[in-house]
Amino acid sequence: MKTPIIIRSDIICKAFSLFITVGAITLFPFIIVRKDYDNEITLTHESIHIKQQQEGFIFGFYALYIFYWAKGIAKGLSSSDAYFEIPYEKEAYANQYNPEYPLTRKKNAWKDYL
Repeated sequence: MKTPIIIRSDIICKAFSLFITVGAITLFPFIIVRKDYDNEITLTHESIHIKQQQEGFIFGFYALYIFYWAKGIAKGLSSSDAYFEIPYEKEAYANQYNPEYPLTRKKNAWKDYL
C-alpha cells in the first residue's frame, strides 16, 4: 500500500465537525488528523479508510458512506449512532488496534460488517 499523505491540522478537523467531533478524516489520498488524535490507532483506522476508498473508486465510497449514514438517520438513530452503524466505520473500529490490518485485509472486507 502506498503511504498516505498525513496532514496534521486541528483547524481542518474542526471544520469537518458538523455532526460529530472529528479527530481525523480521510480524504483520499490524505489523512487529516488533530494533534490530540495523532497516534498509531487513529492512523491505522484512517489507513483502513484509504483502502476502502481505493476499492470504491473514491466516489463510490462516499456515496455508500452517505447512504449508510442516511439509512441510520431514517431508522431514527442520532447522527453519532448512525455514524457508528456505517459498515466502513465498523470495519475500521474493529481493526484499528492491528497496524498490519490495512496491509493484510481482504478486498472489500467492509462487506463483512453489513
